[in-house]
This record gives sequence, C-alpha cells and structure tokens, in this order.
Amino acid sequence: MLDFPRWKVLSIWGIILFGILLSIPSLMPKQMAEEQYPGFLPSARISLGLDLAGGSYLLLEADEPDAAKQRLQAMEDTIQTELRRNEPRVRIGDVSTSDGRVSFMVRDPAQVDEAVERLRAITQPVALTGRRDWDVAVVDSTRVTVTPTEEGARAAISDAMTVARDVVRRRIDPSGTKEITVRTSGEKRVEVMVPGVEDPEALKDLIGQTARLEFKLVDMSADPALVAQGRAPAGSEVLPMADGTASIAVQRRVMVSGDQLVDAKQAFDQDGNPTVSITFNAAGARRFGRVTQENVNKPFAIILDGQVLSAPNINEPILGGQAQIMGNFTVDSANQLAIALSSGKLPVKLNVIEERTVSADLGKDSIEKGVLASVVATALVLLYMLVTYGRFGVYANMALVVNAFLILGVMAVFNASLTLPGIAGFVLTIGAAVDANVLINERIREEQRRGRKTLDAIESGYKEASTAIFDANITNTIAAVIMLYFGSGPIRGFAVVLLIGIITSVYTAVNFTRMLVGLWVRKARPKTLEI
Repeated sequence: MLDFPRWKVLSIWGIILFGILLSIPSLMPKQMAEEQYPGFLPSARISLGLDLAGGSYLLLEADEPDAAKQRLQAMEDTIQTELRRNEPRVRIGDVSTSDGRVSFMVRDPAQVDEAVERLRAITQPVALTGRRDWDVAVVDSTRVTVTPTEEGARAAISDAMTVARDVVRRRIDPSGTKEITVRTSGEKRVEVMVPGVEDPEALKDLIGQTARLEFKLVDMSADPALVAQGRAPAGSEVLPMADGTASIAVQRRVMVSGDQLVDAKQAFDQDGNPTVSITFNAAGARRFGRVTQENVNKPFAIILDGQVLSAPNINEPILGGQAQIMGNFTVDSANQLAIALSSGKLPVKLNVIEERTVSADLGKDSIEKGVLASVVATALVLLYMLVTYGRFGVYANMALVVNAFLILGVMAVFNASLTLPGIAGFVLTIGAAVDANVLINERIREEQRRGRKTLDAIESGYKEASTAIFDANITNTIAAVIMLYFGSGPIRGFAVVLLIGIITSVYTAVNFTRMLVGLWVRKARPKTLEI
C-alpha cells in the first residue's frame, strides 16, 4: 500500500499542480488577471455571488391564469385557421372561450365528425402520462368543446418557464458578457441574480414586460357609449390606451404578431420623437403587407401586453416588412421596449414575488469577515495538527492547504459562484478535511500500541481508516446532493462548496498524504514513529 511507483507519484503531483494552476486566476485581482496572466493558461474564475458582490435578486413566478388565457386564445386562433380557412372548410359559428374552454357550434351536423377528427389531430400527447394536452368532445350533438387537460397545462407551464428563463437572460444580458444568474426554481419560478445592479425597479421593468406585440384592426362598428362601459360587439374586445386616456374596441383576430419579428431598435420619427423601428421576417412581411393592402384607410391598433400604444390610420400599403411603433416614448423607454421585443416575448406573464437588494459595501464586509474566519480557522487547525501529530501533522497540513487550492480550482472550472454560505461551507470543509487524517493517525497509534512494526502499523492504519473515511463521506455526499437538488439560493451555494470539498478532501487525505508518508518511509526507513 505504501509502494508508489514513479508514474503514480507523477500523476498525483500533476493533478495537484493542475488544480493549483486553476485556482490562481481566482486569487488575483480581476484586472491584474486579465492584463498579466498568460493567455495560454487556464483563466476561469470564481464569480462572487449576490451577497458578496452586491446587486439585485428577484424571484419571479408564472401567472397561471394569464398562461391559461393565452393558451385558450391560441387554441381559438388554431380552430379558426384549421376549420374556417383550411380545405375542406367546416362551417362553424362564433368561437367562445368562456368557462376555461373553447367551444363553437357546427352549422352542418354532417360536419361534426370531420371537425372533431381534425381538432384531435392537432392535439399533442403529454409525455409519460398517456393523456393529450386537450380533450375534444361533442355536446348537444352539434356543439364541440375543446378543454385543456391538467397534464397539458402542467407541460405547457414547464415549457413556458424554460423559454421564459432564456428570454429573461437575453433581456438582462443581450451581449452574454455579464456574470448574471438566471435559473428555473421548481415548476413555475425563475430566479434572477444580477451582481453590481442595485436598482431593482429598472430590472423589474425590463424583465416584467411580457412584450406580447399584436396588430389588430380597430372595430369601427362599435358603439362608443358601449365601449366606454367595456362592452364590444361579438368578435371584438375593449382594450385601454397605454396613456390611460380612453379605451377602444379592436377585433379579436390577430392580424400580425410579434412572433414574426426579426429585429427591433430604438429610432426617431421625422419630428425627432423617439420610436421603435421593427423588422418582420419574410412570412411576417408578406402578411403585414397583405393586411395593410386590404385595409387601406382603416385604423390599425398596435397593442403591447394588452394595451394600445397607438392606432394609426393605414394610408397606404406597407410592403417593405418594416414599420415604426409610435407612442409617448422617451429614449430610455423606447430602448427598453426594443430590447424586450428583440429578445422575444415572454410566453407567460411573470410576477415578482420576492426582491432583495444587497449593497456592495455589505458584500465587501462579508468578504472581509469570511476571509478572516477562514484564515483563523485554518491557522488553528494547522497548529493543532502540528502539535498533536508531529511529522504526520505536517503531512496533514500540506494536504489541507492543497485541498483549499483544489476546491477553488474545481469551482473555477465549473464557473461556480462563491456566496456567503459558500464561505461557511469552505470553513466547514477545512475543519472536516482533517478528520480523515485524524482517523488515519489515531489508527496508526492504535496499531503501534498493539506492538505492530512501523511499516505494518502505517499500512494497517491507512487500510482500516479508509473504510470509515469513505463511509462517513458517502453520507455527507448524500446530504450535500439532497441540499443541492432541493435547495435554492444560499442552500445551493453551501451545498456546492461542501460537495466539492468532500471529494477533494478525501483525495488529498487518503492519496496525497499516503504518498508523502510512503516516500518518507522508503527514504528514512524509521524504526519507530513519533506520532
């Protein structure tokens, strides 16, 4: 067990030196690392968490009623397209989205089966459930209902949150260069952590905007008196103006949607007022051109998140695939809207249910106290091991220092964030890292007291203690994995450092110190051990 061939010695030293090399950029000031650290060497750094670097934290939750409403409207549009416009056409009455389902009357009873078959064909199976996302049924012989299933709703929310996470990330960091954290938490929540930003209001305005852009025709047949009461003709709806001045009636049918945008940027109109210039893709350009061509001299409502930004008149067809959104914009608000539109619309409205702001001064104080705690804890452990175990304590201390470098190196490779609980996990790992060496050294002492020879006592000590070391750390690993999987925020930060520390401490305590002891025994061939 103490026989270490040259290849094994070189491999252990190689792993340790590589880990130390990985940790160096994280120990250097960021500017110094960028300017002076050689570019051909690994340069990954540990990023500081929100509680250390300061910044804003938001916890967003999906608005399930809004998501259900959007699914119903999307199914209504699908039914209109599938039955009324695609051949063979099915004659149906007005489509209703009341009572949490979509329903319509088939005018020709002979076409009921055709309508049901075509709608069932567009529903999708939900993985691992045996159900579909919508139930299609016939009521009263000619009325067809399309009802969302519970399994389909859960799957839709799950898919929407994955998309929402990516959209939020693009809105906050369009260039992809900021050290932000955006991740899903549970089935319907998204965590957002932006170090260095201490204005959560601007962050909420940017993130919270659904950016659902729609172009609809204004319903000129609506009675203004009824519109003022919030009532609109069948097939239309009443929406408020964004400036709060009044409400107007618009047709429910979406003529063109923001899904067909390829670009949006802040611009200015002829009078120098801030606007948002948008560009459609090929399909959107064709549709936008056809709609404006067919509705010249009619008002066209530009709707963002359920509010009418403006309702300009279509003076002539717009065939170039480009348009301008005008409203009471400032340069900043127009720029934010352009970012929101170009990053994509949120598939579901997100509500802020928790927000925190951490100042950079508080983070600096936390770092100083955390570093002080780490240094004091490490120094006391080193002193204790040296006084208690002599030479074997020196080897344990070397393993302890190497273990600290390896933890930092592994965290840098995985781009892990160091948080205040992470520092606590680091300090705990430093203390726990010597447990393995304590077990080994005490076992060697016990074997000596039994009268074993020096080499036998060392070999037996490492062999017998290794079983207890692995058993103890397996239970610790299980606890860390559970915290990592089910926890969030500070708990995950603690679990990450703890899990990495368990792995590296076992490696350094069992392999590294055994190599050092083996090399010493082979060279000195001691008759007795002072341990």
